[in-house]
Amino acid sequence: MHMFMATLSTETNTFSPVPTVYSDFQAYFLRHGTATQEPANLMTEALHLWRARAEALDWQVTESLTAIAEPAGLTTHAAYAELTGEILNDLRAAGQPDVILLQLHGAMIAEGEDDCEGDLVSKIRTLCPDAVIGVSLDLHCHLRDRLLEAADLVITFREYPHDDATPRAQELFNLAHRVLKGEIKPVMAMFDCRMVSLFLTKTAQMRAIIADINSIQATPGILSVSLAHGFPWADMPDTGARMLVIADGDPALAQRTARDIGQRFFEARNGLLPDYPNLDDALNQVEQAPSGPVVLADMSDNSGAGAPGDATYVLHSILNRGMANVASGLSWDSEAVQTCVRAGAGATVTLNLGGKAEPASGQPAEVTGTICAIKTGLGQHLGTGLEPLGTVVWHRLQGEVDLLINDLRIQVYHPEVFEQMGIALAAKHLVVVKSLFHFFSPFAAIAKQVIFCATPGRVNPDTRRIDYTRRDLNFWPRVDDPFASSDESSACKEG
Repeated sequence: MHMFMATLSTETNTFSPVPTVYSDFQAYFLRHGTATQEPANLMTEALHLWRARAEALDWQVTESLTAIAEPAGLTTHAAYAELTGEILNDLRAAGQPDVILLQLHGAMIAEGEDDCEGDLVSKIRTLCPDAVIGVSLDLHCHLRDRLLEAADLVITFREYPHDDATPRAQELFNLAHRVLKGEIKPVMAMFDCRMVSLFLTKTAQMRAIIADINSIQATPGILSVSLAHGFPWADMPDTGARMLVIADGDPALAQRTARDIGQRFFEARNGLLPDYPNLDDALNQVEQAPSGPVVLADMSDNSGAGAPGDATYVLHSILNRGMANVASGLSWDSEAVQTCVRAGAGATVTLNLGGKAEPASGQPAEVTGTICAIKTGLGQHLGTGLEPLGTVVWHRLQGEVDLLINDLRIQVYHPEVFEQMGIALAAKHLVVVKSLFHFFSPFAAIAKQVIFCATPGRVNPDTRRIDYTRRDLNFWPRVDDPFASSDESSACKEG
């Protein structure tokens, strides 16, 4: 047997004016068939698992491109053509593999191509009509018919934060292997839940949904169940949550099960909508807290959803209030990092920090402080994967306000971002993280309180306030019951 595998991953915020270019993949993670020679990150965990499983079965393995970029605006046509062209050329050179496994994101949009994953997998199917094609997606994906028609198997991560990439990769490999052995004949169906929101799977309400999914997946005839949450900051006609079911040779069972579990998820909707305080209310809560650390998520400046990561609204408010004993990061500002590197550790410098990438970032903050440390080559864990940080500067202002500034756009996942630089978070009253939810589990373990804040910025978490023009507005929570005014819709694919 011969297995071909590749990774192409970025998440496109169509509202962002900052394009995703080829150099963004180079800056974050771009490897030409060598990703499994390095420690795993979130989007390469699958490759490591697939290689190990295939080699244990004495299969031939062809590893193609791994290309990962931090989310931003549309991927340029040139970058998309170059990346997909390399994967397709590698596939042509590989001949006719028996199985093709892909770790894609599912929410990548390029200039002139709204459905990058569907486009790529369709081209792969044309080249390899007889191969078993399996695709693993981030759960913040857009599930679409073209992908389901081209692939034999599609699954998504089940957890948000994403700490289950490896078990989901294991599931996909097992299913593909069973198809190769003739044990199963997968058929896929999806149900449009008509919901556009964020769903943190660590809450009690979502744990119940995940338990329901796990239970259904264990029933006879059902091979896999995935809940695709969707990516809210993409103005696409099909943005939103969809339930995906793979059944064994029974399309009616797949479609019925997708509808049933999708409707149960929809019926639980009113317990899934958090109330995010605005910035002033959140900082009032911080000041009233008797002790820390209080962790505040600067949600709207999360680079993992396509924001620049250089918004200054929270920093300006902290300074205007005279708040002390604060740690904040990561602020993306390559110019400020270069200034600090030239000055060196121990120097006192004045920076015009942030507020440079786009209007939604706000105005730069003039800050004077001491450079306590400059480090490069560090990483932070997202689940078992290790994500890069670039060059990081610890800039301390008066009142022990500690700022972490870096030159690589990435959200904060783990307290080790601060701790590796020498900042003791246990002694801080306030810790500000530019992140949505991925930070939650490791920071909740050290925090007295966690506040999810709807800060000003590019990725407001309240989907009722997103200015869609292509996505119709008949979705929850903008409408309480979007099924009341139109017929149900679903899609089924047999393979």
